[in-house]
Amino acid sequence: MVQRILFVDDEPKVLTGLQRMLRGYRREWDMHFCDDPERALGLVADGAYDIVVTDMRMPGMDGAELLQQVRKLHPEAVRIVLSGQSDEEKVMRAVGPAHQYLSKPCDPDILQQTIRRAGDISARLREPQLRSLVAGLSSLPSLPAVYLELVSELRREDASIDRVGELISQDVGMTAKVLQLVNSSFFGLPVTVRDAVHAATLLGVDTLRPLVLTAGVFRQLEQSAAPQSLVEEVLHHSLSVGCLARRICQCERADDEVASAALLGGVLHDIGKLILADHFGSRYVKVLRQANSPTVDLCELERQEFGGSHAAVGGFLVGVWGLPHDLVEAIAFHHDPITEKPGAITPLAAVQAANALAKNCEALGIDPFRSPDVSCERLPWRETLTAAPP
Repeated sequence: MVQRILFVDDEPKVLTGLQRMLRGYRREWDMHFCDDPERALGLVADGAYDIVVTDMRMPGMDGAELLQQVRKLHPEAVRIVLSGQSDEEKVMRAVGPAHQYLSKPCDPDILQQTIRRAGDISARLREPQLRSLVAGLSSLPSLPAVYLELVSELRREDASIDRVGELISQDVGMTAKVLQLVNSSFFGLPVTVRDAVHAATLLGVDTLRPLVLTAGVFRQLEQSAAPQSLVEEVLHHSLSVGCLARRICQCERADDEVASAALLGGVLHDIGKLILADHFGSRYVKVLRQANSPTVDLCELERQEFGGSHAAVGGFLVGVWGLPHDLVEAIAFHHDPITEKPGAITPLAAVQAANALAKNCEALGIDPFRSPDVSCERLPWRETLTAAPP
């Protein structure tokens, strides 16, 4: 399937450079170039694009406004900012209208790889059966209000850990859930954390922010029709995967942003299971039981039975939320065979490896956070991908 891509930049020279850079992809991609954001919005309204790549600062309508409108018209489209404005990138990265941010000048290989991977996500999430499945779901979790307020607070130049803790503390239920997660064995803290300010101080905001989102989402699902035993089982496994994924990134010397995305990707990688269980009830639980057999592929069984896998449903949800592209990828593709070339660790690779390692430990009855014999340092994470049980 040919990907339709729209590039928007008010500088004609930039568009000419992009055309020249991507000339070799003309047979693979149906590319359109526009130097006016208002006209670009008209093009989007007239026909769906799989990917929209835009500059940030433009006269009349900036890139953020354009992508907000694109999200309303075609929420499944992958939205990418290609800009030299680092301040806007920092402001919008956590929650905003873009899935991915690239800085100018952009390395041609990075741009091409980003578009190709975005195309893979777009194709997966636009499969007719999946869209039909999602359209029929009775409800989907929403981004927690406290998380959005937290992101807004972190945008302030004078943001402080005390204010972050106080903000979380305003929601008693959220605070209780966050403290439950923080005090679990996965974080290995030497003391019991009793309030949100203490949690922010010990863990740091980069770790606390994913936990606030996780706590908010799982609190919503605790009120769903999904069996509570399944909610707790998925939460326990997901926390294990998230913390292992973060540790893998740290062992690979990835930056804090990648490690934070890997943590969040891990704790949300199986969220689709709870969404399907909420909607299909015992019918979905039966499918999970069938998949306990080593000869059964759960994702394939889900596609046959419901029209989409839990990984695809989870990826679709995170995409609708507007969270970053690498997070959507880590959730939507966490059951796919790893195809990335050796190089810098990505959230997807970390979540795939952590999921495999966590399953191996569960099968052997080992707690990787308590046993000195199981760690990312002692067990090379890439080897776990070929050793995981189905």
